[in-house]
Amino acid sequence: MAPAGSPGGACRTRGGPPRDADYARHELAGEDQLHDWKARANCMGVDPDLFFPERGMSTREAKEVCRGCVVREDCLEYALANGEKFGIWGGLSERERRRIRRARAMVRRTGGATA
Repeated sequence: MAPAGSPGGACRTRGGPPRDADYARHELAGEDQLHDWKARANCMGVDPDLFFPERGMSTREAKEVCRGCVVREDCLEYALANGEKFGIWGGLSERERRRIRRARAMVRRTGGATA
């Protein structure tokens, strides 16, 4: 079963209070603009389990849903900012998001210098 706050269907609406980073962005964005992108996502109404395949199962169908999504970047940034470790977010798998997090961490450590 897909975790609360995950891509797809009813799980798009999050139960409980948002995380601290969400509170800060919410205050800056005003009203409910914080999660407005979720309402425009291609995955609304799609079975959330599609985005959380069992180990070894294909992620192709979930990524196909994300492919032309107008809020793909917002979804990906949400997952990266909130440390989502499971599922397909913004069209990327856990492994693909981990690579992005490592690359960003390296840039922060080196101050943006390249080798």
